[in-house]
Amino acid sequence: GSVSRLSIISRVDQGDAWAITCDAGQVSKLTPAPFPGTGTRLEVRDLFYATPARLKFLKTERAETMAVSATLKALAMARPDVAFSLEADGRKRFTYPAQREGNEGHLQRLGAIMGNDFADNAVPLHAEREGAVLTGFAGVPTFNRGQADRQYLFVNGRPVKDRLLMGALRGAYADFLARDRHPQVVLFLDLPYAQVDVNVHPAKSEVRFRNAASVRGLIVSGLRAALAEAGHKASTTVSDYALGKAQASHFPTAVPSKATVDRSFLPPLPAPMVMEERQQVFTNTDHEGEAIAPSSRVEGEAAIPDEPAEGQDHFPLGAARAQLHETYIVAQTPDGMVIVDQHAAHERLVYEEMKTHLEKGNSPTQALLIPEVIELPQEEAEILLTRADEFAELGLVLEAFGDGAVLVREVPGLFGQGDVQGLVKDLAADLVTLDQGLALKERLGEICGNMACRGSIRAGRRLTAEEMNHLLRQMEATPHSGQCNHGRPTYVELKLADIEKLFGRR
Repeated sequence: GSVSRLSIISRVDQGDAWAITCDAGQVSKLTPAPFPGTGTRLEVRDLFYATPARLKFLKTERAETMAVSATLKALAMARPDVAFSLEADGRKRFTYPAQREGNEGHLQRLGAIMGNDFADNAVPLHAEREGAVLTGFAGVPTFNRGQADRQYLFVNGRPVKDRLLMGALRGAYADFLARDRHPQVVLFLDLPYAQVDVNVHPAKSEVRFRNAASVRGLIVSGLRAALAEAGHKASTTVSDYALGKAQASHFPTAVPSKATVDRSFLPPLPAPMVMEERQQVFTNTDHEGEAIAPSSRVEGEAAIPDEPAEGQDHFPLGAARAQLHETYIVAQTPDGMVIVDQHAAHERLVYEEMKTHLEKGNSPTQALLIPEVIELPQEEAEILLTRADEFAELGLVLEAFGDGAVLVREVPGLFGQGDVQGLVKDLAADLVTLDQGLALKERLGEICGNMACRGSIRAGRRLTAEEMNHLLRQMEATPHSGQCNHGRPTYVELKLADIEKLFGRR
């Protein structure tokens, strides 16, 4: 009203309409006015005409329209029960009809604003603590972005940008995402007005909490509980991307222009005897599920495992049918197929088990038959040894061994036959970059993640049918197994209907 020509007309049911205007700060008297509907209409004209200095700093019409659109979309996220529409430059920008109450209606509104992919890959959350209630939707970790532009936080219905809330968000996803990847979330925090100060910023975009630690704990625990409920679910966009890459249009095609076709560039068709020999290689397997004549197999081909136990293919991740390039497990599901990255999947399983042992304080260890001596720079060796007691709680027992060397006597039981040299050197390098006053336990997630990566099944290891199916069953029973410790997917699921579309069957 102080910087433009503002008019407000309002009418309630069964009443008269009234109007009031404000022209550059001059407020008129309340007067009756014609108004056909019910509700309120606000009209602003000649914005900043009364303050020419501010008028000069307006951006382009396109930029200002985008800012208006972003503001209205944020309001629409908070109130799915209210319809919103925006018209600019004579054309409709968006229209969001009112949605019914409940998670389904709210998710429909969010999907309309953030895209249907968010609706397909978000899990609901609900948590309460000391009078504060946290609700909303969190994207599964594999549904991430390179920028933090899809993170929306609302406090008592008002969109805010708060450092505490953003820090809590990073903490909740720390176990699942690489540092340069960001989750997609929409969170609503409602708490008594006496517990929050909204007058920190002129635009009220920042807030301060009376009990900041409690609010941060509520956000972290609420998000982690929701992600745990998601189980081994991975983003549907991963399989969509894979199917897009596999579309027939991505493969080169030869369209002959003459009746005679030049076949010199085509591979020769296999003779019947060759096909018979190849079949023999795949079908003759020993009790381990390995091919008897692996030397006859073309490098990178799949080894068909033993016939899975009855009912295995009815599990969510199906039954293992083959291993490709000694890195990927191919499983058949009731309505499609799953391709699993064996290293990434086992890395997550080992990591989650390590965390469970740490929480219970019973980390199993295994003594090395021959203690391993590891040469390090003097500074790194000293830093490791000053934290030896804390490493011992993780199951990694270190001792001094002269200048610039440490002796490893025991490793975590879950580490298996991992690379001890590489693990210790990586841990030493990590500690050098840390604040020396930081407790090691505050970095247990990264330490365990490093151990899990070093101690998990490596790519290039041939697995038996029993080992592959055991890995699949463990994934189904382990939370967050849909992504590795760095946020990459551990498996891709392709539905049979989509596969049939690739071959023109649908």
